[in-house]
Amino acid sequence: GALLVNERIDREELCGALSPCSLSFEIVVENPLELYSGTVEIQDINDNDPVFPSSQARLEISESVAAGARFPLESAQDPDVGINSLQTYQLSANPNFALDVQTRVDGSKYAELVLEKELDREEQRELNLVLTALDGGSPPRSAHVQIHIDVVDANDNAPVFNQSTYKANVRENTPSGTLVARISAYDLDDGPNGDIVYSFSSHTPAKVRELFALDSATGELRVKGQLDYEETKLYEIYLQAKDKGAVPGVAHCKVLVEVVDVNDNAPEVTVTSVYSPVPEDAAPGTVVALLSVTDLDSHDNGLVNYVNDNAPKASQDSYDVYVLENNAPGIPILNVSATDPDLGRNAHLSYTLLQGDTSFGHLFSINRENGTLYLLTSLDHEEQVEFSMMVQVQDGGFPPLATNVSVSVFVTDLNDNAPVVLYPHPNTTTTTYTDVVAPGTPAGHMVTKVVAVDADAGYNAWISYTLLQATDPSLFSVGLHNGEIFTARQLREDDAPEHTLVILLKDHGEPVLSTSATISISVSEMVKEVLTDLTDVAPANDPRRHVTFYLILAVILVSAAFFITMLSVGIFKCYKWRQSKELYNSSRSTTYRTPGPFHHIDAVRGGFTPPSFYHQVYLTTDSRQSDLLCKKPFTSSPLGSRQGTIRNGEPGLYHQIVGTTSRLPTPAE
Repeated sequence: GALLVNERIDREELCGALSPCSLSFEIVVENPLELYSGTVEIQDINDNDPVFPSSQARLEISESVAAGARFPLESAQDPDVGINSLQTYQLSANPNFALDVQTRVDGSKYAELVLEKELDREEQRELNLVLTALDGGSPPRSAHVQIHIDVVDANDNAPVFNQSTYKANVRENTPSGTLVARISAYDLDDGPNGDIVYSFSSHTPAKVRELFALDSATGELRVKGQLDYEETKLYEIYLQAKDKGAVPGVAHCKVLVEVVDVNDNAPEVTVTSVYSPVPEDAAPGTVVALLSVTDLDSHDNGLVNYVNDNAPKASQDSYDVYVLENNAPGIPILNVSATDPDLGRNAHLSYTLLQGDTSFGHLFSINRENGTLYLLTSLDHEEQVEFSMMVQVQDGGFPPLATNVSVSVFVTDLNDNAPVVLYPHPNTTTTTYTDVVAPGTPAGHMVTKVVAVDADAGYNAWISYTLLQATDPSLFSVGLHNGEIFTARQLREDDAPEHTLVILLKDHGEPVLSTSATISISVSEMVKEVLTDLTDVAPANDPRRHVTFYLILAVILVSAAFFITMLSVGIFKCYKWRQSKELYNSSRSTTYRTPGPFHHIDAVRGGFTPPSFYHQVYLTTDSRQSDLLCKKPFTSSPLGSRQGTIRNGEPGLYHQIVGTTSRLPTPAE
């Protein structure tokens, strides 16, 4: 039973940074049959020196950097673990900088330079420091790096991150290119001094650079490689923002990326047979084989259980619950019932109220164990009539199975609202609602109407109107269901000039709720008398009255202008009509006249006809004996010769000059 070492063991090769480093095995002992598990822990020795990525480091620091500024330095790596791993850093003596050693979440160390005294480029242009990394071995091992610092004049403002630490969750097996986080920094400088470039900090491990990519322009951190929760659960990524000035300003931030486990590993079953063949007379309970089931996933994804194959079954798929408004808080209103045919934990049911509406959490609650639904506050039918929600019934299996049940809660109405008068307004203090009725008005004339509403529903909102009080109860009546106020008889001259009516409004709920409205009615022959009385309550200075005056004046002026225009057009048309008629009569009277000392053709040439006339002329050989004829449209020519006709500018007239024979027509012709 001795356990021997077959070959030289290198802990760093076997386990890397994992601590403790252990090897597990199983031993089966027969007769009697027993199974033992064993573990060998490989202890570390201090056989590795710390190592810096490079032997020299160069920093550019502006003289304007204030005391207290921090500058991360490249971290040394030591493959040893525990006390033999990298434990601290030391900095050579200098008047300006101190060293601050920080510890990461995984326990590793890194160093930052802290500026204690501001730099002065005119006094000292550069500094040379030595950074030493020490592990915890005995004796300790060490490594050194030369730090060269250039003090330069540059940027007055360095970039500033909007937060120093970013946190993000990303599922393992996330495809390459998936956005993890977006860092953001700002720089108050202008031009290149304000342009920011994002990059990994100098002490970011190479493994992180292989798994993640950073966009230098947008600050978007994306998945580059294949993440595996079983390998690393948390990544601590250090990033920096640097401007493009001659002496770049630098800001640093940290991104914590938590890898979320995905159920990407199937359980592995190992079967070990220890009793084969099995005798036919083997007693019940005899061990035939040993089964071992393992799953590399974590938490619920790594838990292995045997068969939860029945989902909970509710007695109803949906429930309708009716609750009176103004209920007492904390009352149970429903019990959701469900069963599960599985056994043990797989049959243990829990009830959860799915919060589709965030306000439901303040109104309803469900008992997780028995499914009793409670109403936590008093409901109001006038505010909301119906609530719809889902109740999830889940068993205790792995993975759990669940069933959803819909629940609708209806709020029924109570008579908790009295009628509200809309007209006349009950809270009016500056204006009196006065209705006017003329003397001698017959019976049955509607004077006014009371308008009211009730916020309740159904029978509780049915309003009845009755006349509670009146100056003369015999003069007016009110409609029972519509609130209309009528004259009960004809008004007489001896009736009072002013009447005040008090109308009682009641709903039909239990108990009955009521309110009242006051109506003022004035008996007046002329509405002007009432308006004169009402001017006392009207505002003294109404700024709108001037606007009304100017509007009326504008309407009057426009109307007058329109009337004058139409009148002028009418006169002009009449004048033109008379002128054309006179011309027509004069030309008709000379149609058959014997020619005088001069011929008509000469009159045309001499310009004696109106200049607006247009003439078509037919001439004979002896044109001096031609005549001018003027006639109405479509009349036949008395000469029987061909005639040409065109329309002139004057309405109703056509003009022709017709060629005739050498003789003139007689009057008979």
